[in-house]
Amino acid sequence: MVELNLIDIKAHMDKTIVSLKKDLSGLRVGRASASMLDQVNVNAYGNSMPLNQLSTISVPEARLLLVNVWDNSLVVAAEKSIRESPLGLNPMVEGNVIRINIPSLSEERRIEITKVAAKYAENSKIAVRNIRRDYIENVRKLQKNGEISEDQKHQDELLIQEITNKVINNIDNVLSHKEKEILEN
Repeated sequence: MVELNLIDIKAHMDKTIVSLKKDLSGLRVGRASASMLDQVNVNAYGNSMPLNQLSTISVPEARLLLVNVWDNSLVVAAEKSIRESPLGLNPMVEGNVIRINIPSLSEERRIEITKVAAKYAENSKIAVRNIRRDYIENVRKLQKNGEISEDQKHQDELLIQEITNKVINNIDNVLSHKEKEILEN
């Protein structure tokens, strides 16, 4: 008899929540966050490199980011990459430090950002459902090959669905928290 590894299933599905939180942390919510610049790549040394691999990013105030570029020859390229990013930021260069003031968001922009957050959450739900589908297919194959009984198949499918429901509920909670954060700032 083959046992269903519930811990493995839950761990696999929980990775989607970790990924969702990472995606949501990059959304601009009106206050500065070093993770906002995670998606910014700089043309450096003949390659496209993430900004956080070329500099130190700090948040001295709620609406200010400081980017301390380690190589002075890359300051202009880093500033250009930040300016051209879809974040809509206006960096100012002071020596090898780039100051970025984070403007407050308009109500219209906040609503757009909540839609993006909802899209990220929906993609995470789709990933969880795909994981559920894969595990259920495996259970059905086991039953078809005679390794587990029909009752065991049914019970395993219910357990997989139960885990899926909990993870999707967690995704909804993460999204709800992020939407509140976006709309109240």
